[in-house]
Amino acid sequence: MHEQQLTELIAPILTWHGLELDELDVKPMGRRSLLRITVDGDGPDGTGPLLDDISAAASQISAALDVSDAVGASPFTLEVSSRGVSKPLTQAKHFRRNVGRLVTVTVGTSEITGRILSVTQDEVVLDVKGKEMSRQLAEIDKAVVQVEMNPPKAKTVDSSVDEAPESDGDEESESDEDEDEDAESDDETTDTDEEA
Repeated sequence: MHEQQLTELIAPILTWHGLELDELDVKPMGRRSLLRITVDGDGPDGTGPLLDDISAAASQISAALDVSDAVGASPFTLEVSSRGVSKPLTQAKHFRRNVGRLVTVTVGTSEITGRILSVTQDEVVLDVKGKEMSRQLAEIDKAVVQVEMNPPKAKTVDSSVDEAPESDGDEESESDEDEDEDAESDDETTDTDEEA
């Protein structure tokens, strides 16, 4: 399989679905090959791609690979997934897509755990035990999202937005459903087996 050809074939399909290629990996697996595509994107709310978009892109990529010579004549397995929370945050866009999430940031020999409040192209602002702390992205050696079982409700940044009326607790709110969807979509994968 030719990675440059694959990238040229895959990138426009991902762009069409509002996604971007994060990583392309081709591994031999006996007589088959594994083509693993990791994607990223803003999604409708700026926090990452939706499973529906990844699935639609995977279907189109599979169809395009069927008529392309980029994979050669050997059979392959196609796997398309999002970055998930286990991948380190390495660029400003990764931090931006995780605003509100708890991260552990390594700077030199010290580790800082805090919630991402805001991000610019050069800097991230964290809430560390109730205090704001900013770090230049260039000085961060490693940053990883921490998985939380019961993350706190997101606070409204824009004070001009009216808060929703409180419920009596018997009904599941839309924000609870959104959080459940976010948790489910943190590591989305679509697999396709292909015979070339």
